[in-house]
Amino acid sequence: MITPKIISTRAKGVFHGLLGMCLVAFASLVQAENIAVHAGWLFDSEGGRLLEKRTVHVVDGKVESVERGFTQRDGERVIDLSGFSVLPGLMDMHTHLAYEYGPRTYTETFTWNPADYTLRAVNTAERTLMAGFTTVRDLGDNSNVTVSLRNAINRGEIAGPRVFTAGKSIATTGGHADPTNGYRHSLMGSPGPAEGVVNGVASARQAVRQRYKDGADLIKITATGGVLSVAKSGQNPQFMEDEVEAIVATAKDYGFTVAVHAHGKEGMERAIRAGVDSIEHGTYMDNKTMALMVEHGTWYVPTLMAGDWVTQKAAIDGFFPDMVRSKAAKIGPLIQGTFYRAHRKGVKIAFGTDTGVSRHGDNAKEFSLMVQGGMSPADAIRAATWNAAQLLNAQDELGSVSAGKWADMVAVVGNPLEDISTLEKVRFVMKGGVVYKQPE
Repeated sequence: MITPKIISTRAKGVFHGLLGMCLVAFASLVQAENIAVHAGWLFDSEGGRLLEKRTVHVVDGKVESVERGFTQRDGERVIDLSGFSVLPGLMDMHTHLAYEYGPRTYTETFTWNPADYTLRAVNTAERTLMAGFTTVRDLGDNSNVTVSLRNAINRGEIAGPRVFTAGKSIATTGGHADPTNGYRHSLMGSPGPAEGVVNGVASARQAVRQRYKDGADLIKITATGGVLSVAKSGQNPQFMEDEVEAIVATAKDYGFTVAVHAHGKEGMERAIRAGVDSIEHGTYMDNKTMALMVEHGTWYVPTLMAGDWVTQKAAIDGFFPDMVRSKAAKIGPLIQGTFYRAHRKGVKIAFGTDTGVSRHGDNAKEFSLMVQGGMSPADAIRAATWNAAQLLNAQDELGSVSAGKWADMVAVVGNPLEDISTLEKVRFVMKGGVVYKQPE
């Protein structure tokens, strides 16, 4: 059989759509094969080290075994990556596939239909996969765009990463994820639990159950103010303790984990005490907050790229509305310092970028920021593989190249433990035993 050569592209419009269909068509040809991947070096995500000369045997989309040396069994096709470093598929725990921030963002709310966001998500999902991210959490959309996106990817209709989606984030009235923030009064209305806006315990429970009805995989709440919403505070607490507790208790009944957007200390601590699974951003956490996270086993998803990006854009006149610009200039520069302190305090860290604020496909730039913030390259990679799988409660299927897990692998030239930026140039992508990108 002739091995198809699948090449990523940045082409736009019709050609880009045709390419996505071709990727899936080619992938379906590869899927039925038994494959032997010859890895020059294989990253052991549990131990945080590179293992020399390993063969990964792939059967029915999963890793059947990993052997020393280069071997081949009868009926296997060999993928020769003997000159590459091979890693588990990368995992981003904070994305927004239906969004990509730009000059039109605040007007798109009034001019775009759900179909427009869906078409963008098809594009961003393919870019994310080609950048080596085979699994993502999507932490907030509208109209259940990413639920449909996930389903289409799972059916093999479009190319994209494995998506675990929260659907619409849950906020309080006027809170960071209230979809009517910034509207004139006659357009605001009074969105409720179905739209992800709650006030009180009963509506908080209803919102979780609505996410279950919508087909979401997890719950996302905005426990404090945020940077990019058109609202005054970027850090005030926005849920009462009984509301957060109701959300967490109801979520657990439905098998959901709970991710929490939070910048301010008080909102974070209410959420941590309630038993949430992860804190996103975490800008103003202090030593007490970090100790509480360690005590409760709460994960931290830092999103350093988002802090870096809003800091840069806040310096540009007119890029943000004035209310947003002041928050971005104040909060953005602080996140990296928080990350440094949290890592030193032993807080559990999983990789996440908040991509959709920054450009999709650039996710791997987060690795360099993590290393600049004091984390070793090996631990940064583990945050995007081993740790991310733990956060998802998917450690039996994802997070390492191990027998019984999905055959999700990426490859780069060079040693990422010596130069973490090599992960920004992924040359090979396999998801579930399907090859989507090969070295040219």
